[in-house]
Amino acid sequence: MNTTFLSRITTGWTFVRALYLIMGVIFMVQAVGERQWMMIAFGAYFGSMGLFNYGCAAGACYTGGSSTPDQYTDKTVEAEYEEVHGRQ
Repeated sequence: MNTTFLSRITTGWTFVRALYLIMGVIFMVQAVGERQWMMIAFGAYFGSMGLFNYGCAAGACYTGGSSTPDQYTDKTVEAEYEEVHGRQ
C-alpha cells in the first residue's frame, strides 16, 4: 500500500475530521434503514472527507501562515493627483 495514502488516513486526526467520519457513517446507516438510496451517497461523501482528510471542510486546505516577511508592510506610497478642469 502507498505510504502517503496510509499516512493520510492514520495521521492528522482532529475533532472536526472525526465528526465528519462519524456523521457520514450515521447518514449512511440511517439511509439504509429508511431506504433512501441517494442519502447513501451524501453520507459516503462526508464519511470519505473525514477518512481521507480532503476538502476545506475537514481543514485540509488550510495552508498556514507565510514564513516569508511581507515586503509591503512598511512601505507607503503617496499618490499624485492632477487637477482636471472641465469645459467652461
